[in-house]
Amino acid sequence: MDTIKGLEAPSEELNGESLRVCIVHARWNREVIDALVAGALAKLHEAGVKKENIVVETVPGSFELPLACSKVIAGSHIQAASNEADLLGGLSFTPKVPSRVSTPAPVSSSIASHSGAFDAVIAIGVLIKGSTMHFEYICDAVSHSLMKLQVDSGVPVIFGVLTVLTDEQALERAGIAKGADKGHNHGEDWGNAAVEMGLKCKRWVTGTFA
Repeated sequence: MDTIKGLEAPSEELNGESLRVCIVHARWNREVIDALVAGALAKLHEAGVKKENIVVETVPGSFELPLACSKVIAGSHIQAASNEADLLGGLSFTPKVPSRVSTPAPVSSSIASHSGAFDAVIAIGVLIKGSTMHFEYICDAVSHSLMKLQVDSGVPVIFGVLTVLTDEQALERAGIAKGADKGHNHGEDWGNAAVEMGLKCKRWVTGTFA
């Protein structure tokens, strides 16, 4: 019997050209991590997200993902605020003798685009169960923290953390299984989800709904 599992494609075509996305990934189980990150990047590019608008950061393990995602979201807002100040240039809002200094310096649109706040963050990690309770504690802490972060920040945080029981399960979910059936790379799903949620949240915040 064929499985009923799987993500149905969105009904509308998604164009990620306007989005800025950050991928934060752990380095534990690097073979699987690399495949997942590559899958996510491929789908971001396929959806039109510009290379200069994709930032990739690394942390030691999955436990560090929530803090790192929180910091990159906050940092991107600082970048966006700084960029807005640059757009104002030397403008002054107090009366004074006109001078050439008051003319704002031109700002490249490409600089503005990759200095804005992140529209979505993808957190990627791989947790494989061992012989102790360490696995359960980390899975629970990371999943709850990432969910809370996206709700509190309003920025979609895509849950790209594999929580598997065996090495084989991890390889299958990265599309690099050892057998004839390589499995499916879930990183591709996470890239697509980042574009969809980034676009929808930008639309929802303006009060525009389908």
